[in-house]
Order: sequence, then C-alpha cells, then structure tokens
Amino acid sequence: MEKELLTLGIESSCDETSAAVLKGGRTILSNIISTQIPVHQKFGGVVPEIASRKHIVNIMPVIDEAVKEAGVQLSDIDQVAVTYGPGLVGALLVGVSAAKALAFSLGVPLIGVNHLEGHIFANFLAAPELEPPFMALVVSGGHTALVRVKDYNHFRMFGQTRDDAAGEAFDKIARVLGLPYPGGPRIDKLAHEGKPTIDFPRALEEKGNYEFSFSGLKSAVLNYINSERMKGHELNLPDIAASFQSSVVEVLTHKAFEALEASGLDTLVLAGGVAANSALEARLREGAAKRGVKFYFPDRILCTDNAAMIACRGYYQAQAGMYSDLYLNAVPGLSLQDVGED
Repeated sequence: MEKELLTLGIESSCDETSAAVLKGGRTILSNIISTQIPVHQKFGGVVPEIASRKHIVNIMPVIDEAVKEAGVQLSDIDQVAVTYGPGLVGALLVGVSAAKALAFSLGVPLIGVNHLEGHIFANFLAAPELEPPFMALVVSGGHTALVRVKDYNHFRMFGQTRDDAAGEAFDKIARVLGLPYPGGPRIDKLAHEGKPTIDFPRALEEKGNYEFSFSGLKSAVLNYINSERMKGHELNLPDIAASFQSSVVEVLTHKAFEALEASGLDTLVLAGGVAANSALEARLREGAAKRGVKFYFPDRILCTDNAAMIACRGYYQAQAGMYSDLYLNAVPGLSLQDVGED
C-alpha cells in the first residue's frame, strides 16, 4: 500500500500564526493556531507592523508544536504548503520565508497556496464525503465571493464584492457601536437580543447580478446612528445589530442560491471567517432544505485562518503537479483567478 503523503501547512496572512500536519488529503494530525487577537484589541483592529513582528516570534514554535502533536519528525514531512497571498505583506513574508527555508533544508517540494482557495478547501476537511462540483460562498474579513468549483483545481469566479467585504463591514459597524474587536462575533451575539426593525438597504439585488456591495449599507447604518443621536434618541443597539446583520445575511443568501440555480449545481458550501456567523449558517441551511440542495460548512475552528486548510489545498495542488519554486514571493493583492475551463 502506497504511503500517504504528509503535508506541512503554514498560514500567516493576517493575525493568526498557524501550522498543521495533514496525512493524505483530509486527515488532520495537528492544527496549531496562535492568535494575536488580545494584542490587537486595544487598537480596534489589526496593526500590520505588530502582526508581522508577532509572526516572527511565533512561527517556529508553532511549527515545532504542530510537528510534535502530529507524532512525526520534520524529516518525515513530504511537502510544505504555505499561504503566499492575499493578506498583509509583512505577515505573509514570515510564513513564506519559513516555508522556503524548510522545503530547501528538507529537500521536499514547496507549494504556494491562495488563501481564498484554502478557505474553500476547509470544507473537505469537515466533510470527507464532499466532492466537486459545487458553488462556494466565501465570506471573510477581506473577501466576499461566489466561486464555482468544477473540480479540485478548476474554479470560476461567479461574482465578488465591489467594495467592502462582509466581514470588514461587520468590524466597522461593531467599532461604531462601541463593540470590541473582532466585531463580527459581537454583532452576531448582540443581534440575538434585538429585532430587525430598521429597514437598511440591500445593494445590487437585480436578478443575474452575483456581485456584492456593502459600503452603502455601512453608510446607511452610520447615517441612522448619527441621525438618532442628533434627535436625542437613545440607540437600541440590539435592534441596530439585528437589522444590519439581517441585511447582510439576506443579500448573501439570496445571491448564493441564485448563483447555485444558474450554475445547475446541487451543492452549496460556505467558507471563510464569517461562515461562523450563526444567522448566515441558519439561513443557508434553511434555504438548502427548502430547495432540496446539499449544504456544507466547516467546523468553527476551520472557519478561521488556519494551516490545515492550506495543507489540504496544497495537497490537491501537488496531486496535479502545481508546485512552486524557491523564488516564491508574497503577493498581498492576490485574487482568486478563474482556473481552467468553465
């Protein structure tokens, strides 16, 4: 029986330093995540320079812990997969530099992974039975996109955000409401205490438009808050949170199922940090049941930035011979390009 490859995954695109060891394509032996949230909370968001410095301190101890927890030696690793974009350039460079050094010293292949593709592939770790093709709704702090996944290495961008990503809008509104960073989970929790009584706008609702825009919604919430304050009214924060979240979730859900129908597919997967939002998960699950389509989303820990999803994506790239050389560099503005034929 052929030995299953061991893939070391490394993720450092933002404020999580993570390393993981994967056996084969879908068996997680370890997935270590060192978060910097407490460090950045006092600033109300991620400070790139501080994030980079923390990654430098954390990267080797996190890799050592991942290898130890997996019960293997570094010399057992068959290939190294690393996020090379998109993300914060300084943060990405730490992970890329560590991965290149390890790949060179171990004499094993290096695989540069697109962070957004990694989020989609987190679903393969959460659901062993999941196979392409399917439609993926990727919703994170920096990205909102609908991606048709034809097979493990062929993607087509159906639509993406024109301005703010959904997660970015959550964090900005949370800051205005006086909620601590990270704002998404705080708004989700606060929304449970309120009712969506305020009619905030839903952008780009016309049929066949799979793009997103949340800057107008963000402005509408800010204008509402300022108007209420000028009138001397006390703000009902739970209702504002519930109304804002309802607007975002409704748009995401509506476009996801419309894209699924247009593509002729019967499976929808949710990916990215905002996949942990309880209202979004509930609406998508309800919509899938109503339409008789299959719906998948990752475990909470796999929704966040983590190296297991990077190792998973790297494994399937390696299966197709999609390796990187040691000139691999960080690409902070890397987009999810159409790959292969539709």
